[in-house]
Amino acid sequence: MQELLTQLKSKTEKLYLGGGIEKLDKQKDKGKLTAWERIQYLLDPNTTYFEIGKFAGDGLYEEHGGCPNAGVVIVLGYIQTRLCIIVSNDATVKAGAWFPISAKKNIRAQEIAMENNIPIIYLVDSAGVYLPMQDEIFPDKEHFGRVFRNNAKISAMGIPQISAIMGSCVAGGAYLPIMSDYALIVEKTGSVFLAGSYLVKSSVGEIVDNETLGGAVTHSEISGVTDNKYPDDESCLDAIRNIIDKFGKTKQNLFSRKIPTLPEYDPTFIYNYLPQDRLKPYNMLEIIKAIVDKGSIEEYKKDYGKTIICALARVDGWAVGIVANQREIVKAKKPGNITEMQMGGVIYSDSADKAARFIMNCNQQKIPLVFLQDVTGFMVGSRSEHGGIIKDGAKMVNAMANSVVPKFTFIIGNSYGAGNYAMCGKAYDPRLIYAWPTAQIAVMSGASAGKTLLQIQEGALKTKNINLSDEEKQNLLDKIEQQYNEQLSPYYAAGRLWVDGVIDPAETRKIISMGIEAANHNESIPKYNVGVIQV
Repeated sequence: MQELLTQLKSKTEKLYLGGGIEKLDKQKDKGKLTAWERIQYLLDPNTTYFEIGKFAGDGLYEEHGGCPNAGVVIVLGYIQTRLCIIVSNDATVKAGAWFPISAKKNIRAQEIAMENNIPIIYLVDSAGVYLPMQDEIFPDKEHFGRVFRNNAKISAMGIPQISAIMGSCVAGGAYLPIMSDYALIVEKTGSVFLAGSYLVKSSVGEIVDNETLGGAVTHSEISGVTDNKYPDDESCLDAIRNIIDKFGKTKQNLFSRKIPTLPEYDPTFIYNYLPQDRLKPYNMLEIIKAIVDKGSIEEYKKDYGKTIICALARVDGWAVGIVANQREIVKAKKPGNITEMQMGGVIYSDSADKAARFIMNCNQQKIPLVFLQDVTGFMVGSRSEHGGIIKDGAKMVNAMANSVVPKFTFIIGNSYGAGNYAMCGKAYDPRLIYAWPTAQIAVMSGASAGKTLLQIQEGALKTKNINLSDEEKQNLLDKIEQQYNEQLSPYYAAGRLWVDGVIDPAETRKIISMGIEAANHNESIPKYNVGVIQV
Protein backbone atom coordinates (compact mmCIF):
# COMPACT_ATOMS: atom_id res chain seq x y z
CA MET A 1 0.00 0.00 0.00
CA GLN A 2 2.82 2.43 0.81
CA GLU A 3 4.24 1.88 -2.67
CA LEU A 4 0.84 2.60 -4.22
CA LEU A 5 0.41 5.73 -2.07
CA THR A 6 3.87 6.96 -3.09
CA GLN A 7 2.83 6.56 -6.73
CA LEU A 8 -0.41 8.44 -6.02
CA LYS A 9 1.51 11.30 -4.35
CA SER A 10 4.00 11.51 -7.20
CA LYS A 11 1.29 11.61 -9.88
CA THR A 12 -0.65 14.22 -7.89
CA GLU A 13 2.38 16.50 -7.49
CA LYS A 14 3.00 16.29 -11.23
CA LEU A 15 -0.53 17.58 -11.86
CA TYR A 16 0.24 20.77 -9.92
CA LEU A 17 2.79 21.60 -12.64
CA GLY A 18 0.05 21.75 -15.27
CA GLY A 19 1.68 22.21 -18.68
CA GLY A 20 5.15 22.52 -17.15
CA ILE A 21 7.31 24.93 -15.13
CA GLU A 22 8.19 27.03 -18.17
CA LYS A 23 4.53 27.72 -18.93
CA LEU A 24 3.79 28.41 -15.26
CA ASP A 25 6.56 31.03 -15.32
CA LYS A 26 5.03 32.63 -18.42
CA GLN A 27 1.71 32.85 -16.59
CA LYS A 28 3.46 34.64 -13.74
CA ASP A 29 5.21 37.02 -16.15
CA LYS A 30 1.80 38.15 -17.35
CA GLY A 31 0.85 39.01 -13.75
CA LYS A 32 -1.59 36.10 -13.54
CA LEU A 33 -2.07 33.54 -10.80
CA THR A 34 -1.99 29.88 -11.73
CA ALA A 35 -5.15 27.76 -11.76
CA TRP A 36 -4.31 26.29 -8.35
CA GLU A 37 -3.24 29.63 -6.85
CA ARG A 38 -6.59 31.13 -7.79
CA ILE A 39 -8.41 28.30 -6.05
CA GLN A 40 -6.27 28.52 -2.92
CA TYR A 41 -6.79 32.29 -2.76
CA LEU A 42 -10.55 31.88 -3.10
CA LEU A 43 -11.02 29.12 -0.50
CA ASP A 44 -11.43 29.89 3.20
CA PRO A 45 -8.05 29.49 4.95
CA ASN A 46 -7.38 26.25 6.84
CA THR A 47 -10.55 24.53 5.63
CA THR A 48 -10.87 21.14 4.03
CA TYR A 49 -11.56 20.59 0.34
CA PHE A 50 -11.17 17.84 -2.22
CA GLU A 51 -10.61 17.62 -5.95
CA ILE A 52 -13.10 16.29 -8.47
CA GLY A 53 -11.88 14.70 -11.68
CA LYS A 54 -8.28 14.39 -10.56
CA PHE A 55 -6.27 12.52 -13.24
CA ALA A 56 -8.90 13.17 -15.92
CA GLY A 57 -7.01 12.98 -19.19
CA ASP A 58 -4.30 10.75 -17.70
CA GLY A 59 -2.74 8.80 -20.56
CA LEU A 60 -5.00 10.39 -23.18
CA TYR A 61 -4.17 12.48 -26.28
CA GLU A 62 -0.45 11.65 -26.24
CA GLU A 63 -0.30 12.33 -29.98
CA HIS A 64 -1.42 15.90 -29.20
CA GLY A 65 1.05 16.39 -26.37
CA GLY A 66 -1.29 15.23 -23.61
CA CYS A 67 -3.89 17.03 -21.54
CA PRO A 68 -2.93 16.72 -17.84
CA ASN A 69 -5.90 16.98 -15.48
CA ALA A 70 -8.08 17.71 -18.54
CA GLY A 71 -6.70 21.27 -18.49
CA VAL A 72 -9.03 22.33 -15.68
CA VAL A 73 -8.96 22.06 -11.87
CA ILE A 74 -12.24 21.42 -10.05
CA VAL A 75 -12.64 21.35 -6.27
CA LEU A 76 -15.43 21.21 -3.72
CA GLY A 77 -14.59 23.57 -0.86
CA TYR A 78 -15.68 26.44 1.37
CA ILE A 79 -15.89 30.11 0.38
CA GLN A 80 -17.15 32.40 3.15
CA THR A 81 -18.21 29.21 4.98
CA ARG A 82 -20.43 28.32 1.99
CA LEU A 83 -19.81 24.98 0.22
CA CYS A 84 -19.13 25.67 -3.47
CA ILE A 85 -17.84 24.04 -6.65
CA ILE A 86 -14.88 25.90 -8.19
CA VAL A 87 -13.88 25.36 -11.84
CA SER A 88 -10.48 26.84 -12.71
CA ASN A 89 -9.12 26.62 -16.27
CA ASP A 90 -5.39 25.83 -16.49
CA ALA A 91 -4.01 28.07 -19.25
CA THR A 92 -0.63 26.31 -19.07
CA VAL A 93 -2.24 23.26 -20.75
CA LYS A 94 -2.73 24.13 -24.44
CA ALA A 95 -3.78 27.68 -23.43
CA GLY A 96 -6.70 26.20 -21.50
CA ALA A 97 -8.21 24.74 -24.68
CA TRP A 98 -11.05 22.25 -24.29
CA PHE A 99 -10.33 18.64 -25.20
CA PRO A 100 -13.19 16.10 -25.16
CA ILE A 101 -12.29 15.08 -21.60
CA SER A 102 -12.27 18.78 -20.58
CA ALA A 103 -15.90 19.11 -21.62
CA LYS A 104 -16.79 15.92 -19.76
CA LYS A 105 -15.06 17.19 -16.61
CA ASN A 106 -16.73 20.61 -16.75
CA ILE A 107 -20.13 18.97 -17.22
CA ARG A 108 -19.39 16.74 -14.21
CA ALA A 109 -18.83 19.86 -12.09
CA GLN A 110 -22.14 21.31 -13.25
CA GLU A 111 -23.91 18.03 -12.49
CA ILE A 112 -22.63 18.16 -8.91
CA ALA A 113 -23.81 21.77 -8.53
CA MET A 114 -27.28 20.85 -9.83
CA GLU A 115 -27.61 17.64 -7.80
CA ASN A 116 -26.68 19.38 -4.57
CA ASN A 117 -28.04 22.90 -5.13
CA ILE A 118 -24.69 24.54 -4.41
CA PRO A 119 -23.06 27.61 -6.04
CA ILE A 120 -20.57 27.14 -8.87
CA ILE A 121 -17.70 29.51 -9.65
CA TYR A 122 -15.96 29.55 -13.02
CA LEU A 123 -12.44 31.02 -13.20
CA VAL A 124 -12.21 31.37 -16.97
CA ASP A 125 -8.89 31.32 -18.79
CA SER A 126 -9.38 29.32 -21.97
CA ALA A 127 -8.69 29.48 -25.69
CA GLY A 128 -11.91 27.57 -26.38
CA VAL A 129 -12.32 24.30 -28.28
CA TYR A 130 -9.14 22.43 -29.20
CA LEU A 131 -9.63 22.70 -32.94
CA PRO A 132 -7.72 19.58 -34.09
CA MET A 133 -10.31 17.51 -32.19
CA GLN A 134 -13.38 19.66 -32.86
CA ASP A 135 -15.37 16.71 -34.22
CA GLU A 136 -15.05 14.97 -30.84
CA ILE A 137 -16.06 17.93 -28.70
CA PHE A 138 -18.42 20.17 -30.66
CA PRO A 139 -21.74 18.68 -31.80
CA ASP A 140 -22.90 15.79 -29.60
CA LYS A 141 -25.20 15.78 -26.57
CA GLU A 142 -22.43 15.52 -23.96
CA HIS A 143 -20.05 17.86 -25.82
CA PHE A 144 -19.20 21.56 -25.49
CA GLY A 145 -22.72 22.86 -26.05
CA ARG A 146 -24.03 20.91 -23.04
CA VAL A 147 -22.09 23.29 -20.79
CA PHE A 148 -24.19 26.28 -21.91
CA ARG A 149 -27.39 24.26 -21.74
CA ASN A 150 -26.45 23.51 -18.14
CA ASN A 151 -25.74 27.21 -17.52
CA ALA A 152 -29.34 27.91 -18.42
CA LYS A 153 -30.71 25.01 -16.36
CA ILE A 154 -28.64 25.97 -13.31
CA SER A 155 -29.89 29.54 -13.56
CA ALA A 156 -33.50 28.33 -13.78
CA MET A 157 -32.95 26.26 -10.63
CA GLY A 158 -31.88 29.39 -8.74
CA ILE A 159 -28.35 28.09 -8.14
CA PRO A 160 -25.80 30.95 -8.08
CA GLN A 161 -23.19 31.04 -10.86
CA ILE A 162 -20.25 33.45 -10.76
CA SER A 163 -17.71 33.81 -13.56
CA ALA A 164 -14.40 35.62 -13.49
CA ILE A 165 -12.79 36.24 -16.89
CA MET A 166 -9.11 36.05 -15.96
CA GLY A 167 -7.66 35.31 -19.38
CA SER A 168 -8.93 34.40 -22.82
CA CYS A 169 -12.61 33.60 -23.31
CA VAL A 170 -13.23 32.93 -26.96
CA ALA A 171 -15.99 31.99 -29.42
CA GLY A 172 -18.74 29.72 -28.04
CA GLY A 173 -16.93 29.68 -24.69
CA ALA A 174 -17.84 33.36 -24.32
CA TYR A 175 -21.38 32.34 -23.43
CA LEU A 176 -20.34 30.53 -20.24
CA PRO A 177 -19.49 33.64 -18.17
CA ILE A 178 -22.22 35.75 -19.69
CA MET A 179 -24.88 33.15 -18.87
CA SER A 180 -23.75 33.30 -15.24
CA ASP A 181 -25.41 35.49 -12.62
CA TYR A 182 -22.23 37.53 -12.18
CA ALA A 183 -19.55 38.18 -14.82
CA LEU A 184 -16.33 39.83 -13.60
CA ILE A 185 -13.22 40.60 -15.67
CA VAL A 186 -9.56 41.33 -14.98
CA GLU A 187 -8.03 44.30 -16.77
CA LYS A 188 -5.38 43.72 -19.45
CA THR A 189 -5.36 39.93 -19.08
CA GLY A 190 -9.09 39.17 -19.41
CA SER A 191 -10.88 39.30 -22.75
CA VAL A 192 -14.14 37.90 -24.10
CA PHE A 193 -15.41 37.88 -27.67
CA LEU A 194 -17.13 35.63 -30.19
CA ALA A 195 -14.24 36.08 -32.63
CA GLY A 196 -10.71 37.32 -32.02
CA SER A 197 -8.93 40.00 -34.01
CA TYR A 198 -7.49 37.59 -36.61
CA LEU A 199 -10.86 36.01 -37.35
CA VAL A 200 -12.56 39.42 -37.45
CA LYS A 201 -10.05 40.61 -40.03
CA SER A 202 -10.44 37.51 -42.19
CA SER A 203 -14.25 37.49 -41.87
CA VAL A 204 -15.28 41.15 -42.18
CA GLY A 205 -12.04 42.92 -43.00
CA GLU A 206 -11.97 45.01 -39.82
CA ILE A 207 -8.59 45.66 -38.20
CA VAL A 208 -8.94 45.84 -34.42
CA ASP A 209 -6.85 44.70 -31.45
CA ASN A 210 -8.20 42.20 -28.91
CA GLU A 211 -8.29 44.70 -26.06
CA THR A 212 -10.48 47.12 -27.99
CA LEU A 213 -12.55 44.23 -29.34
CA GLY A 214 -13.34 42.54 -26.03
CA GLY A 215 -11.19 43.76 -23.15
CA ALA A 216 -12.21 44.81 -19.66
CA VAL A 217 -12.84 48.48 -20.51
CA THR A 218 -14.91 47.61 -23.59
CA HIS A 219 -17.21 45.20 -21.78
CA SER A 220 -17.48 47.04 -18.44
CA GLU A 221 -17.90 50.57 -19.82
CA ILE A 222 -19.30 50.22 -23.34
CA SER A 223 -21.11 46.92 -23.98
CA GLY A 224 -22.17 46.15 -20.40
CA VAL A 225 -21.41 42.48 -21.03
CA THR A 226 -19.41 42.22 -17.79
CA ASP A 227 -20.42 43.62 -14.42
CA ASN A 228 -17.15 45.12 -13.20
CA LYS A 229 -13.44 45.21 -14.03
CA TYR A 230 -10.58 44.60 -11.58
CA PRO A 231 -6.88 45.50 -11.79
CA ASP A 232 -5.57 42.00 -10.97
CA ASP A 233 -6.51 38.43 -10.16
CA GLU A 234 -6.48 38.97 -6.40
CA SER A 235 -8.94 41.88 -6.40
CA CYS A 236 -11.25 39.95 -8.73
CA LEU A 237 -11.18 36.92 -6.40
CA ASP A 238 -11.83 39.23 -3.43
CA ALA A 239 -14.96 40.44 -5.22
CA ILE A 240 -16.17 36.85 -5.62
CA ARG A 241 -15.73 36.26 -1.89
CA ASN A 242 -17.65 39.48 -1.16
CA ILE A 243 -20.53 38.40 -3.40
CA ILE A 244 -20.79 34.93 -1.86
CA ASP A 245 -20.73 36.48 1.60
CA LYS A 246 -24.12 38.03 0.84
CA PHE A 247 -25.91 34.85 -0.31
CA GLY A 248 -28.88 33.72 1.73
CA LYS A 249 -28.76 30.28 3.31
CA THR A 250 -30.76 27.28 2.16
CA LYS A 251 -32.48 24.78 4.44
CA GLN A 252 -30.07 22.11 5.63
CA ASN A 253 -31.99 19.63 7.73
CA LEU A 254 -32.71 16.67 5.46
CA PHE A 255 -30.20 14.22 6.88
CA SER A 256 -29.44 13.25 10.46
CA ARG A 257 -26.21 14.51 12.03
CA LYS A 258 -24.86 14.31 15.55
CA ILE A 259 -21.61 15.35 17.18
CA PRO A 260 -18.97 13.23 15.42
CA THR A 261 -16.55 10.84 17.06
CA LEU A 262 -13.33 9.43 15.65
CA PRO A 263 -13.30 5.96 14.07
CA GLU A 264 -12.42 2.92 16.18
CA TYR A 265 -9.26 2.50 14.09
CA ASP A 266 -7.06 5.22 12.68
CA PRO A 267 -7.61 5.35 8.89
CA THR A 268 -3.96 4.38 8.36
CA PHE A 269 -4.92 0.98 9.78
CA ILE A 270 -6.21 0.23 6.28
CA TYR A 271 -2.71 0.47 4.79
CA ASN A 272 -1.46 -2.63 6.55
CA TYR A 273 -4.76 -4.51 6.85
CA LEU A 274 -6.02 -4.55 3.25
CA PRO A 275 -4.20 -7.41 1.46
CA GLN A 276 -2.60 -6.74 -1.92
CA ASP A 277 -3.29 -10.34 -2.96
CA ARG A 278 -6.75 -10.21 -4.54
CA LEU A 279 -7.42 -13.84 -3.73
CA LYS A 280 -6.69 -13.42 -0.04
CA PRO A 281 -9.80 -12.95 2.15
CA TYR A 282 -10.20 -10.17 4.72
CA ASN A 283 -13.01 -8.84 6.90
CA MET A 284 -14.60 -5.75 5.31
CA LEU A 285 -16.10 -4.87 8.68
CA GLU A 286 -12.59 -4.03 9.91
CA ILE A 287 -12.17 -1.60 6.99
CA ILE A 288 -15.51 0.00 7.88
CA LYS A 289 -14.35 0.52 11.48
CA ALA A 290 -11.55 2.74 10.14
CA ILE A 291 -14.06 4.96 8.30
CA VAL A 292 -17.18 5.33 10.49
CA ASP A 293 -17.63 6.90 13.94
CA LYS A 294 -16.70 4.56 16.77
CA GLY A 295 -19.60 2.61 18.23
CA SER A 296 -22.08 3.70 15.54
CA ILE A 297 -22.33 0.46 13.52
CA GLU A 298 -25.66 -1.39 13.58
CA GLU A 299 -25.63 -4.34 11.19
CA TYR A 300 -28.73 -5.37 9.25
CA LYS A 301 -29.39 -9.13 8.93
CA LYS A 302 -25.78 -9.84 9.89
CA ASP A 303 -26.29 -13.63 9.90
CA TYR A 304 -28.01 -13.73 6.50
CA GLY A 305 -26.57 -13.08 3.04
CA LYS A 306 -23.09 -12.84 4.45
CA THR A 307 -21.22 -11.88 1.27
CA ILE A 308 -22.70 -8.37 1.55
CA ILE A 309 -22.51 -6.31 4.72
CA CYS A 310 -25.42 -3.91 5.26
CA ALA A 311 -25.13 -1.59 8.23
CA LEU A 312 -26.32 1.71 9.62
CA ALA A 313 -23.54 3.92 10.96
CA ARG A 314 -22.35 7.51 11.23
CA VAL A 315 -19.52 9.17 9.34
CA ASP A 316 -18.29 12.42 10.88
CA GLY A 317 -21.65 12.55 12.64
CA TRP A 318 -23.75 11.99 9.49
CA ALA A 319 -26.09 8.99 9.43
CA VAL A 320 -25.30 6.59 6.57
CA GLY A 321 -26.37 3.21 5.28
CA ILE A 322 -23.40 1.11 4.19
CA VAL A 323 -23.56 -1.60 1.52
CA ALA A 324 -20.20 -3.39 1.31
CA ASN A 325 -18.91 -6.58 -0.27
CA GLN A 326 -17.57 -9.04 2.30
CA ARG A 327 -14.32 -10.66 1.21
CA GLU A 328 -14.19 -13.24 3.97
CA ILE A 329 -15.08 -16.78 2.94
CA VAL A 330 -18.09 -17.52 5.12
CA LYS A 331 -20.22 -20.48 6.02
CA ALA A 332 -23.82 -20.07 4.99
CA LYS A 333 -26.74 -22.23 6.10
CA LYS A 334 -29.08 -23.29 3.35
CA PRO A 335 -32.57 -24.83 3.62
CA GLY A 336 -32.38 -28.45 4.77
CA ASN A 337 -29.47 -27.69 7.11
CA ILE A 338 -26.95 -27.92 4.26
CA THR A 339 -23.85 -25.91 5.12
CA GLU A 340 -21.56 -24.71 2.36
CA MET A 341 -18.77 -22.20 1.90
CA GLN A 342 -19.52 -18.90 0.15
CA MET A 343 -16.75 -17.12 -1.73
CA GLY A 344 -15.90 -13.61 -0.61
CA GLY A 345 -16.61 -10.77 -3.02
CA VAL A 346 -19.33 -12.72 -4.87
CA ILE A 347 -22.98 -11.66 -4.68
CA TYR A 348 -25.34 -14.58 -3.97
CA SER A 349 -29.13 -14.55 -4.12
CA ASP A 350 -29.51 -14.12 -0.36
CA SER A 351 -26.99 -11.24 -0.32
CA ALA A 352 -28.77 -9.47 -3.19
CA ASP A 353 -32.13 -9.91 -1.46
CA LYS A 354 -30.77 -8.50 1.79
CA ALA A 355 -29.13 -5.53 0.08
CA ALA A 356 -32.33 -4.68 -1.84
CA ARG A 357 -34.37 -4.58 1.36
CA PHE A 358 -31.75 -2.50 3.14
CA ILE A 359 -31.52 0.01 0.30
CA MET A 360 -35.31 0.42 0.33
CA ASN A 361 -35.24 1.00 4.09
CA CYS A 362 -32.60 3.72 3.77
CA ASN A 363 -34.62 5.49 1.07
CA GLN A 364 -37.77 5.45 3.17
CA GLN A 365 -35.88 6.77 6.19
CA LYS A 366 -33.83 9.43 4.29
CA ILE A 367 -30.45 7.87 5.07
CA PRO A 368 -27.66 8.47 2.49
CA LEU A 369 -26.06 5.33 1.07
CA VAL A 370 -22.35 4.46 0.92
CA PHE A 371 -21.21 1.59 -1.32
CA LEU A 372 -17.82 -0.03 -0.70
CA GLN A 373 -16.96 -2.16 -3.71
CA ASP A 374 -14.72 -5.21 -3.77
CA VAL A 375 -16.85 -7.42 -5.98
CA THR A 376 -16.14 -10.06 -8.59
CA GLY A 377 -19.76 -10.28 -9.73
CA PHE A 378 -22.86 -12.40 -9.14
CA MET A 379 -22.57 -16.12 -8.46
CA VAL A 380 -22.88 -18.24 -11.61
CA GLY A 381 -23.64 -21.91 -12.28
CA SER A 382 -26.74 -24.10 -12.50
CA ARG A 383 -27.48 -24.01 -8.78
CA SER A 384 -27.49 -20.20 -8.74
CA GLU A 385 -29.53 -19.96 -11.93
CA HIS A 386 -32.11 -22.41 -10.58
CA GLY A 387 -32.23 -20.40 -7.37
CA GLY A 388 -33.15 -17.22 -9.26
CA ILE A 389 -29.91 -15.24 -9.07
CA ILE A 390 -30.98 -13.10 -12.04
CA LYS A 391 -34.27 -12.22 -10.32
CA ASP A 392 -32.59 -11.36 -7.01
CA GLY A 393 -29.84 -9.42 -8.74
CA ALA A 394 -32.44 -7.46 -10.70
CA LYS A 395 -34.23 -6.69 -7.44
CA MET A 396 -31.05 -5.22 -5.96
CA VAL A 397 -30.25 -3.19 -9.08
CA ASN A 398 -33.83 -1.87 -9.21
CA ALA A 399 -33.81 -0.80 -5.57
CA MET A 400 -30.42 0.90 -5.96
CA ALA A 401 -31.07 2.54 -9.34
CA ASN A 402 -34.31 4.15 -8.12
CA SER A 403 -32.76 5.46 -4.90
CA VAL A 404 -33.60 9.09 -4.16
CA VAL A 405 -31.17 9.53 -1.26
CA PRO A 406 -27.57 10.54 -2.11
CA LYS A 407 -25.31 7.64 -3.04
CA PHE A 408 -21.52 7.60 -2.63
CA THR A 409 -19.34 4.86 -4.08
CA PHE A 410 -15.77 3.83 -3.27
CA ILE A 411 -13.99 1.14 -5.24
CA ILE A 412 -11.65 -0.53 -2.79
CA GLY A 413 -10.58 -3.60 -4.73
CA ASN A 414 -12.24 -5.46 -7.57
CA SER A 415 -15.14 -3.95 -9.49
CA TYR A 416 -16.09 -6.50 -12.10
CA GLY A 417 -19.05 -7.03 -14.41
CA ALA A 418 -22.58 -6.75 -13.09
CA GLY A 419 -21.13 -6.42 -9.60
CA ASN A 420 -20.00 -2.91 -10.55
CA TYR A 421 -23.58 -2.10 -11.57
CA ALA A 422 -25.33 -3.57 -8.54
CA MET A 423 -22.91 -1.80 -6.18
CA CYS A 424 -23.69 1.61 -7.71
CA GLY A 425 -21.08 2.06 -10.42
CA LYS A 426 -20.80 5.27 -12.43
CA ALA A 427 -23.80 4.37 -14.62
CA TYR A 428 -26.09 4.63 -11.57
CA ASP A 429 -25.45 8.28 -10.70
CA PRO A 430 -23.58 8.21 -7.40
CA ARG A 431 -23.14 11.76 -6.14
CA LEU A 432 -19.42 11.02 -5.90
CA ILE A 433 -17.42 7.96 -6.94
CA TYR A 434 -13.75 7.45 -6.04
CA ALA A 435 -11.24 4.64 -6.36
CA TRP A 436 -8.52 3.61 -3.95
CA PRO A 437 -5.09 2.89 -5.49
CA THR A 438 -5.91 -0.81 -4.98
CA ALA A 439 -8.97 -0.68 -7.29
CA GLN A 440 -9.46 -2.59 -10.54
CA ILE A 441 -12.42 -1.89 -12.83
CA ALA A 442 -13.39 -4.09 -15.76
CA VAL A 443 -15.86 -6.66 -17.05
CA MET A 444 -13.69 -9.37 -15.45
CA SER A 445 -10.19 -9.92 -14.09
CA GLY A 446 -7.19 -9.87 -16.41
CA ALA A 447 -6.61 -13.61 -15.94
CA SER A 448 -10.22 -14.51 -16.72
CA ALA A 449 -10.36 -12.16 -19.69
CA GLY A 450 -7.07 -13.50 -21.03
CA LYS A 451 -8.27 -17.11 -20.98
CA THR A 452 -11.63 -16.20 -22.51
CA LEU A 453 -10.14 -14.11 -25.32
CA LEU A 454 -7.49 -16.77 -25.97
CA GLN A 455 -10.21 -19.39 -26.46
CA ILE A 456 -12.02 -17.09 -28.90
CA GLN A 457 -8.87 -16.42 -30.91
CA GLU A 458 -7.91 -20.09 -30.89
CA GLY A 459 -11.36 -20.96 -32.25
CA ALA A 460 -11.06 -18.38 -35.00
CA LEU A 461 -7.64 -19.72 -36.04
CA LYS A 462 -8.84 -23.32 -36.05
CA THR A 463 -11.48 -22.45 -38.64
CA LYS A 464 -8.51 -21.52 -40.84
CA ASN A 465 -6.77 -24.82 -39.95
CA ILE A 466 -4.16 -23.00 -37.86
CA ASN A 467 -3.14 -24.64 -34.58
CA LEU A 468 -1.04 -22.79 -32.02
CA SER A 469 1.85 -24.35 -30.16
CA ASP A 470 1.94 -24.16 -26.38
CA GLU A 471 4.58 -21.43 -26.59
CA GLU A 472 2.49 -19.41 -29.05
CA LYS A 473 -0.56 -19.79 -26.80
CA GLN A 474 1.40 -18.53 -23.80
CA ASN A 475 2.79 -15.56 -25.73
CA LEU A 476 -0.70 -14.65 -26.94
CA LEU A 477 -2.10 -15.04 -23.44
CA ASP A 478 0.64 -12.82 -21.97
CA LYS A 479 -0.04 -10.15 -24.59
CA ILE A 480 -3.78 -10.18 -23.91
CA GLU A 481 -3.33 -10.07 -20.14
CA GLN A 482 -0.80 -7.22 -20.33
CA GLN A 483 -3.16 -5.05 -22.38
CA TYR A 484 -6.12 -5.93 -20.18
CA ASN A 485 -4.24 -5.30 -16.93
CA GLU A 486 -3.30 -1.80 -18.12
CA GLN A 487 -7.01 -1.08 -18.53
CA LEU A 488 -7.74 -2.40 -15.02
CA SER A 489 -5.71 0.42 -13.44
CA PRO A 490 -7.66 2.96 -11.36
CA TYR A 491 -5.76 5.69 -13.22
CA TYR A 492 -7.11 4.35 -16.51
CA ALA A 493 -10.60 4.77 -15.05
CA ALA A 494 -9.84 8.20 -13.58
CA GLY A 495 -8.33 9.37 -16.87
CA ARG A 496 -11.69 8.75 -18.53
CA LEU A 497 -13.77 10.07 -15.60
CA TRP A 498 -15.30 6.66 -14.86
CA VAL A 499 -14.43 7.70 -11.31
CA ASP A 500 -13.98 11.17 -9.82
CA GLY A 501 -10.40 10.42 -8.87
CA VAL A 502 -7.97 8.10 -7.12
CA ILE A 503 -7.63 8.82 -3.41
CA ASP A 504 -5.69 7.83 -0.32
CA PRO A 505 -8.07 5.55 1.65
CA ALA A 506 -7.67 7.96 4.58
CA GLU A 507 -9.58 10.60 2.55
CA THR A 508 -12.71 8.45 2.30
CA ARG A 509 -14.27 9.75 5.51
CA LYS A 510 -13.75 13.40 4.51
CA ILE A 511 -15.30 12.89 1.07
CA ILE A 512 -18.37 11.15 2.49
CA SER A 513 -18.88 13.90 5.07
CA MET A 514 -18.50 16.82 2.64
CA GLY A 515 -20.57 14.95 0.06
CA ILE A 516 -23.51 14.58 2.43
CA GLU A 517 -23.11 18.18 3.59
CA ALA A 518 -23.37 19.27 -0.06
CA ALA A 519 -26.42 17.05 -0.62
CA ASN A 520 -28.02 18.54 2.49
CA HIS A 521 -28.47 21.85 0.63
CA ASN A 522 -31.49 20.45 -1.20
CA GLU A 523 -34.76 21.37 0.45
CA SER A 524 -36.46 18.04 -0.28
CA ILE A 525 -35.97 14.67 -1.91
CA PRO A 526 -38.46 12.94 -4.24
CA LYS A 527 -40.77 10.17 -3.13
CA TYR A 528 -39.16 6.74 -3.38
CA ASN A 529 -40.71 4.31 -5.87
CA VAL A 530 -38.95 1.16 -7.00
CA GLY A 531 -41.40 0.19 -9.71
CA VAL A 532 -41.96 -3.52 -10.39
CA ILE A 533 -39.81 -5.94 -8.39
CA GLN A 534 -40.21 -9.70 -8.56
CA VAL A 535 -40.35 -11.39 -5.17
